[in-house]
Amino acid sequence: MAFRLYEENDHVAAYLQYRVTPCELIQTIMEFMAPMVRSKFNLAVDVGCGNGKGTILLAPFFNQVVGTDISPAQLKVAQSNNLCQNVSYRQCPAEDLPFESGQVDLITAMTAAHWFDHPRFLKEADRILKPNGCLALLSNTMDMELEYGDTTTALNNICEEFYAALVPFKNPYLGTSSSKIYLEMFDSCSYPEKYWNGCQKIHRNVTVNHFIGLVETFTSYQKLKHQDAAEAKRLSDDVRKKLLGAMQVSSPDTELTMVVKYFYMLARKP
Repeated sequence: MAFRLYEENDHVAAYLQYRVTPCELIQTIMEFMAPMVRSKFNLAVDVGCGNGKGTILLAPFFNQVVGTDISPAQLKVAQSNNLCQNVSYRQCPAEDLPFESGQVDLITAMTAAHWFDHPRFLKEADRILKPNGCLALLSNTMDMELEYGDTTTALNNICEEFYAALVPFKNPYLGTSSSKIYLEMFDSCSYPEKYWNGCQKIHRNVTVNHFIGLVETFTSYQKLKHQDAAEAKRLSDDVRKKLLGAMQVSSPDTELTMVVKYFYMLARKP
């Protein structure tokens, strides 16, 4: 099963503005690849690249980087923000990639692979990877934590209320956590050299408004918004008010620390 999401212009813009780019994990991926060669790698393909914020992070390590996505709206944003001469984009499904067999050094999918047809995607990834080529699939849970002085516990209780209100609108395909989908892909990957990390925390300094905006990019929030825009706004406003009250500040532009929990699999083709 494959899904088409994040294609409406306002959702695309919000995704670009608020979603976290896992810069720290790029170095982890490159360290996993390092035994292959000492010089610059030739070709990386970032599947489900969306707005390209993750794709361009690969540019320093490869002669050529290609981001692929099925969404024209996402690719339009990626192309308009691309300043790297060795990065380009192509529209195609994740299960049918326009590359010759054995051509690619690295395939990545950053917070996208859970929407793919997994058996078909893994088969296609195996086809285009070179011997010793690497596959890196990563994503994050949707239960970010907040830290602000001695109010951390109170803030996270409010966050849990926010997330719980969105559970009825969550795509049932994802279940309780998309990490289970990635772990299933990890288990089904036949490569003998592979690695799984179930939780790596990444810290970002953001404003209260930024945190709210990030949650509003969730597909569950977007579904609520489409069904009842007034209720979605009421929920966001209520959470914002509670957070500011717990922090004892008045401005939603006040900064706090947001903790995002990533998980990932790395695998090397024999």
